[in-house]
Amino acid sequence: MGYEAALSAYSKFDFSHGGRTYPVYRRGTGPAVIVMHEMPGLHPQVIRFADRVADAGMTVFCPSLFGKPGKPVDRTYAMTTAVGVLCVRREFYVWRGDRSSPVVDWLRALARQAHGECGGKGVGAVGMCFTGGFALAMMTDPAVVAPVLSQPSLPLARGNPKRSAEIGVSSDEIRCVKDRLAAEDLSVMGLRFKSDELVPDARFETYRREFGDRFEAIELDDEDAQPAFIPPHSVLTLHMKEDGPTKAAEQRVIQFFRERTGG
Repeated sequence: MGYEAALSAYSKFDFSHGGRTYPVYRRGTGPAVIVMHEMPGLHPQVIRFADRVADAGMTVFCPSLFGKPGKPVDRTYAMTTAVGVLCVRREFYVWRGDRSSPVVDWLRALARQAHGECGGKGVGAVGMCFTGGFALAMMTDPAVVAPVLSQPSLPLARGNPKRSAEIGVSSDEIRCVKDRLAAEDLSVMGLRFKSDELVPDARFETYRREFGDRFEAIELDDEDAQPAFIPPHSVLTLHMKEDGPTKAAEQRVIQFFRERTGG
C-alpha cells in the first residue's frame, strides 16, 4: 500500500469538475467538513487532524491537491513539492492576491456534493498554508457555513507590503462573504503564529477590517509550538502540541465545525 497505508481507514474516490480531477479521501458520518492539506501534501499530521474531526461526529473529505497522499513530511519533500507548485501548477494563484485560485471552483463543487450526501446545516472547510485562504473563497457557495483559515500563506508576500495585506479573494467574493455573514449569522476563523512571516500581520488586519467581529482570530506565540524542522507555522499539524494553546486551538476549530454544521 505504500504511503497510502496512512489512509487505510478512508474510502477513496475521484472527483471531477470543470476539467479538473483529484482524488478525495473520505471517513466518518454526519455533516461534511472539507480538510484541505498544507504543503507538501496530505501528510500524516493532516490525516491526524481529519481523524479527530471524524471522531467528533462529522464526515471528513480530504482532497489530495498536490504531493503524495500519506507521505511523511520532511524538508526535502516540502521544498521539491513547493517548487513544483510554484513553477508548474496553474490552478493555484501564488502571487496574485486580488482573486481566488482556479482550484476553488472545484472545491466549491466538492462542497456542494458533500452537503447533498451528508446533510446537516452546511459544510465546514479548513485550509492550511497554500490552501489556507481557500475556505474563505469557498464561502461564496451557500453550502459552506464554517470556514477556517489556518496559516493562510497566499499570496506569497515576503518583502512586498501590498501583497502582505491581500487575502487571495476578489472584491466581489468579499462582498458575498460579508453579506452571508450578516444575513446568516455566520463567522470566519483564522489561525496563525504571530511570528510567521508567511502570514503577515497586515493580512490578519485585512480580515479584521473586512469582517469585523465576524472574524475570530487565534494568534499564538512561538513557545506554544511543538518543535519541528521549520519555524512555527503549521498550527493544526506539525506545530500542534497535545496540550496548551495549540491543542485548545484544535479543539476550538472542531467545536466551530460542530456548532455550524450540526455535527
